[in-house]
Amino acid sequence: MRVSQLLNPTLREVPAEAEIVSHQLMLRAGFIRKVAGGVYTYLPLALRVLRKIEQIIREEMNAKGGQELLLPIVQPSELWKETKRWDIYGPEMFRLKDRHDREFCLGPTHEEVITDLVRGEVRSYKQLPLLLYQIQNKYRDERRPRFGLMRGREFIMKDLYSFDRDAEAGAESYRKMYEAYTKIFSRCGLTFRPVEADAGAIGGTGGTHEFMVLADSGEAAVVFCPACAYAANVEKAESQPADIGGNAPVEGKKEVHTPTVKTIEQLAEFLDLEKAKLIKTVVFKGDDQFLVVMVRGDREINEVKINNTLGPFINLRMAEPGEVRELFGSEPGFIGPVGLRDGITTAADLEVMKMPGAVCGANKKDYHLLNVIPGIDFKPDYVLDLRMVEAGEPCPCCGVPLQEARGIEVGQVFNLGTKYSEALKATYLDEKGQEKLCYMGCYGIGVSRTMAAAIEQNHDTNGVIWPIPIAPFECIIVPVSLKSEAVVETSEKLYAQMLEAGIEVIIDDRDERPGVKFKDADLIGYPLRINIGEKSLAEGKVELFRRKTGQMELLDIEQVMTTVMSMIKQG
Repeated sequence: MRVSQLLNPTLREVPAEAEIVSHQLMLRAGFIRKVAGGVYTYLPLALRVLRKIEQIIREEMNAKGGQELLLPIVQPSELWKETKRWDIYGPEMFRLKDRHDREFCLGPTHEEVITDLVRGEVRSYKQLPLLLYQIQNKYRDERRPRFGLMRGREFIMKDLYSFDRDAEAGAESYRKMYEAYTKIFSRCGLTFRPVEADAGAIGGTGGTHEFMVLADSGEAAVVFCPACAYAANVEKAESQPADIGGNAPVEGKKEVHTPTVKTIEQLAEFLDLEKAKLIKTVVFKGDDQFLVVMVRGDREINEVKINNTLGPFINLRMAEPGEVRELFGSEPGFIGPVGLRDGITTAADLEVMKMPGAVCGANKKDYHLLNVIPGIDFKPDYVLDLRMVEAGEPCPCCGVPLQEARGIEVGQVFNLGTKYSEALKATYLDEKGQEKLCYMGCYGIGVSRTMAAAIEQNHDTNGVIWPIPIAPFECIIVPVSLKSEAVVETSEKLYAQMLEAGIEVIIDDRDERPGVKFKDADLIGYPLRINIGEKSLAEGKVELFRRKTGQMELLDIEQVMTTVMSMIKQG
């Protein structure tokens, strides 16, 4: 490929719409162009990166026995209603009707369609296991599409679905995919970490892991143990409940006037107490049900855990101030668990019940209660793990302090169990002729998201630094001056030799200043750059620049091919 023929419109200025590095650089380097909010055109260089990622995925899926197929994007509502997800999935689903007024959606995921296929085609245990996958577009109507390819309305995804005879066989499929994902992201040249995670709208009865590309710009926080293998998304993370110590109060509970207090921080300052000695009480509404949730004052409530343990709810949100006033006859900020009327569900975090004495709202404007003893002055309906885990807390497995990192989710593996096979009646006959439910798993990789995550992890002030395995081209040849016949001739000869050797090479044959060519090459992120100029060529040498290290070395022309091929092989 020649740069003069390449559709690669680079930009010198950072577009105002781009908030994160990957979005900025993909626009500046001519990889993508916006069509609408959350919808992008992939230009030639981006498509080359995507195809490389897809090829790595295909190779590893096929190596584990996966079979590629292609499922429809347009899906009938009847299938989603069978699994009761038509309403649960919510407003993120693109819904449409055909000319006959029949309801359809643009596929955000394909559990229903693939299970429908299998229930119609699989009859015997002899047809199992099945590992079926596809790579295609998905559609989700994000409320606020942002961050370029990180959170879009249209994106490319690989999803594989496993169908097995039982939980034991399903665990083997899960293990295979976990191993395959580890190889995929390693081959892509990414630094990543598998972490325990929440299953979200996909659901299922088994475990799930997210594969996180570690990057400071990651929108997800993960905690991990430096001493053992434990790692989890903060939505899923657990820790040993802490005991703040101290003795139960001698005096009984009593009201205290707190007229200027509106937050936990203000209450702690007003009473001159640590936040750990306060109870934070928040009212949630899950569908039509109100919930009173309590955590220690120095902790944050985890809404995912609330939904998983007290729900699931189609819509979980904090109660509006007006709803709180009507329900409790008091202002938000002064609600507490003591003396609540019957019929209101209460749930306390495990740590709350370990507090020897505490302060909480008095359910009366401008008043709080002192010397409240959990388990005596109030008894919640549920005592559960309901809080966010923070760095520094003890690991739930070995007790070593947890550490925190930011990550970008690029893949997730789900153990679905029989959730979908039961709803859609996907069964098989075993050796005894008895009908059994298929045991399922689901395994997704965000292909376009992986491309963006690679940039978030690999860049500098000059542009992208592509890992060699997924770079649009492995090497670029830059003739420094087109006026020199020797430079042009040597560049073209080396270009032809590299093409013949199977090296993915591009030559910058534009009549531009050397500085422009170098800047564009750095912006786009070609891993290797060969500069051919008159001065070095007079000595029989060329310059080889490594984008990742910034190192420049002079090589004899005869050494170039073997050196470049060795570097590509090493990755």
